[in-house]
Amino acid sequence: MKNIMMLVAGAVAVLGVAAIQPAEAGCLSGAAVGGVAGHFAGHHGLIGAGVGCAIGHHREVMRQRDRAYDYNRY
Repeated sequence: MKNIMMLVAGAVAVLGVAAIQPAEAGCLSGAAVGGVAGHFAGHHGLIGAGVGCAIGHHREVMRQRDRAYDYNRY
Protein backbone atom coordinates (compact mmCIF):
# COMPACT_ATOMS: atom_id res chain seq x y z
CA MET A 1 0.00 0.00 0.00
CA LYS A 2 2.88 2.34 0.82
CA ASN A 3 4.40 1.81 -2.64
CA ILE A 4 1.12 2.66 -4.34
CA MET A 5 0.75 5.86 -2.32
CA MET A 6 4.31 6.92 -3.16
CA LEU A 7 3.69 6.20 -6.84
CA VAL A 8 0.51 8.26 -6.82
CA ALA A 9 2.21 11.13 -4.97
CA GLY A 10 5.09 11.14 -7.44
CA ALA A 11 2.78 11.05 -10.43
CA VAL A 12 0.71 13.92 -9.06
CA ALA A 13 3.86 15.98 -8.46
CA VAL A 14 5.20 15.36 -11.96
CA LEU A 15 1.88 15.95 -13.69
CA GLY A 16 1.14 19.02 -11.58
CA VAL A 17 4.41 20.68 -12.55
CA ALA A 18 4.05 19.60 -16.18
CA ALA A 19 0.56 21.09 -16.36
CA ILE A 20 1.75 24.50 -15.18
CA GLN A 21 4.45 25.08 -17.81
CA PRO A 22 5.52 23.27 -20.95
CA ALA A 23 8.72 21.29 -20.60
CA GLU A 24 11.82 23.43 -20.86
CA ALA A 25 15.51 22.70 -20.58
CA GLY A 26 15.56 23.59 -16.88
CA CYS A 27 12.67 21.29 -16.08
CA LEU A 28 14.01 18.36 -18.07
CA SER A 29 17.52 18.51 -16.68
CA GLY A 30 16.21 19.02 -13.15
CA ALA A 31 13.84 16.08 -13.52
CA ALA A 32 16.65 13.84 -14.72
CA VAL A 33 18.91 14.74 -11.81
CA GLY A 34 16.06 14.62 -9.29
CA GLY A 35 14.86 11.27 -10.57
CA VAL A 36 18.28 9.69 -10.17
CA ALA A 37 18.77 11.23 -6.73
CA GLY A 38 15.30 10.13 -5.64
CA HIS A 39 15.91 6.61 -6.88
CA PHE A 40 19.07 6.27 -4.83
CA ALA A 41 17.44 7.91 -1.79
CA GLY A 42 14.94 5.16 -1.11
CA HIS A 43 13.43 4.38 -4.54
CA HIS A 44 11.50 7.65 -4.78
CA GLY A 45 12.45 8.46 -8.36
CA LEU A 46 9.11 9.97 -9.38
CA ILE A 47 8.99 12.29 -6.41
CA GLY A 48 12.59 13.29 -7.05
CA ALA A 49 11.80 13.95 -10.70
CA GLY A 50 8.86 16.17 -9.79
CA VAL A 51 10.85 18.18 -7.28
CA GLY A 52 13.85 18.35 -9.61
CA CYS A 53 11.65 19.66 -12.41
CA ALA A 54 10.26 22.40 -10.16
CA ILE A 55 13.74 23.42 -9.00
CA GLY A 56 15.16 23.30 -12.52
CA HIS A 57 12.32 25.44 -13.83
CA HIS A 58 12.81 27.96 -11.02
CA ARG A 59 16.54 28.22 -11.68
CA GLU A 60 15.96 28.68 -15.42
CA VAL A 61 13.51 31.53 -14.77
CA MET A 62 16.08 33.18 -12.50
CA ARG A 63 18.75 32.85 -15.23
CA GLN A 64 16.43 34.39 -17.81
CA ARG A 65 15.66 37.31 -15.49
CA ASP A 66 19.37 37.90 -14.92
CA ARG A 67 20.04 37.87 -18.67
CA ALA A 68 17.18 40.26 -19.36
CA TYR A 69 18.23 42.77 -16.71
CA ASP A 70 20.45 45.50 -18.05
CA TYR A 71 23.20 46.04 -15.50
CA ASN A 72 24.64 49.00 -17.43
CA ARG A 73 21.54 51.16 -17.20
CA TYR A 74 22.89 53.49 -14.55
